[in-house]
Amino acid sequence: MKVLVLNCGSSSLKYQLMDMEDKTVLAKGLVERIGITGSRLTHRRGEETKVVAQELSSHREAIALVLETLVDAQYGVISGLGEIGAVGHRVVHGGEKFAASVLIDAEVMAALAECVELAPLHNPPNIMGIEACQKLIPGVPQVAVFDTAFHQTMPPYAYIYGLPYELYEKYKIRKYGFHGTSHKYVSIRAAEILGRPLSETRLITCHLGNGASIAAVKGGKSLETSMGFTPLEGLMMGTRSGDLDPAIVSFIMEKEKLSAEEANDFLNKKCGVLGVSGVSSDFRDIEEAAAAGNFRAQLALDIFAYDVKKYIGAYAAVLDGVDGIVFTAGLGENSPEMRESITAGLGYLDVQVDPEKNKVRGREADISRDGARCRVLVIPTNEELMIAQDTVEIV
Repeated sequence: MKVLVLNCGSSSLKYQLMDMEDKTVLAKGLVERIGITGSRLTHRRGEETKVVAQELSSHREAIALVLETLVDAQYGVISGLGEIGAVGHRVVHGGEKFAASVLIDAEVMAALAECVELAPLHNPPNIMGIEACQKLIPGVPQVAVFDTAFHQTMPPYAYIYGLPYELYEKYKIRKYGFHGTSHKYVSIRAAEILGRPLSETRLITCHLGNGASIAAVKGGKSLETSMGFTPLEGLMMGTRSGDLDPAIVSFIMEKEKLSAEEANDFLNKKCGVLGVSGVSSDFRDIEEAAAAGNFRAQLALDIFAYDVKKYIGAYAAVLDGVDGIVFTAGLGENSPEMRESITAGLGYLDVQVDPEKNKVRGREADISRDGARCRVLVIPTNEELMIAQDTVEIV
């Protein structure tokens, strides 16, 4: 079966067409600036790249261009849209309604609309992508794969906040967690690399990129994760503040004369390593500035590594021991320096990183010293494959 995987952002669309017989990527690409002047599609087939500059006012137009490109005589990879057996959609928020991926029907669409208030920036474009496919390739089954679903195995004492319980009952204010598809994928791969059943593993998975989160995964199930009601909680990230004393928010609002909306925008878009370093939200830029002697850039890196280390220590307690620590996503996969900073001082867990093995970037590797009990793994995430596999199983 050929599966089209779609990830719709507010003004972007990532896609992959995968042949699930051998799990190969036939084509992939990105549509940028949807609804904004300067829209363009970048389509890749193997080593070939096609760029189409075309104004696209909606996700429907963007998906139509993607489908047109997939059957293009020169750059396409299928002879007709009938070859697409199913579509898998990344959906950010499923609330408490979805603990697993689901076949999309009218009832599911209604539930996704109810979750919009929990993810107002993410769920609307996800829904638009689904509706566009329903119109452009009617009859093709579609599956929703949720970022939050993997973390629905957390126990109530892990996801309920110290607020009046009535607020949870009325508004479903609780920890949800995100990056679930990534945490699920790397935990499965980690068990395979370690050569032991997933049901017998205790893993701490570190998805470290511009957005970052950590999960405690026991027996293949999420027991705890760093992101919360929204992706703002947890680690300091590219532009997100991460954990704060809640009183700081009202203090800043009063001092800076910010509305609630402006404060939310500030905490999500102007803080994190960008705010501390004053350099960039891109860790590559910050590492370069730190190497050149920029104090604030180095401070941002030190804070981030310290935050991750604190969570690893806490999650080791949650898991009652750790068999493996997994680094994934842009920073986790590609920064030996950050991995070294994070794992230094974790000897009490018998974490021992081999400096030579740690030089790896962007590929799977066990970077532990021989004989270390807690293995440290680098595993490039593959959320698209996870989405495609769930889609095939459900369809």
